[in-house]
Amino acid sequence: METNDPLERAELSFLLGMAFQLVLSEFVSRLDAAGYDELRPMHGLAFQALFGAGLTSTELAERLGITKQAAGQLVDELEKSGYLQRRPHPAGGRRKLVVLTEQALKHLVVAGGILRNLEDELAVRLQREGLAMPRAELAALVRALAGDNIPPLRPVW
Repeated sequence: METNDPLERAELSFLLGMAFQLVLSEFVSRLDAAGYDELRPMHGLAFQALFGAGLTSTELAERLGITKQAAGQLVDELEKSGYLQRRPHPAGGRRKLVVLTEQALKHLVVAGGILRNLEDELAVRLQREGLAMPRAELAALVRALAGDNIPPLRPVW
């Protein structure tokens, strides 16, 4: 369905970036309104990476595509805020396992609900235009470029 919208002639990378920016901005705005204005998108990425058994700071850095120093600072910040906790590593030694606290798990539940609602609203808007949420197409695009070697989402904020 072709229209006279000039965005339809824009470069793909521009459209993908703008869509990401707009969805993320709306998500963050709603998360702020829910009482999580002290958290940034990077914190949510860290929570996603740590979900489950946890990781060392070095493993977290690798998952997020950031330096070990940046991961250490992130862990320090979130530990002071009560979202993360360092525990002895099950394998022993000096390594520490970074795990989510109940406060972080609660945040993930709230954030997940907000994101599902936002996606549902966008799906309804797209449906009104005779379109569907382009999840399958975007997944295919990622697979075409990365194959099975999906890179970490590198935060730019």
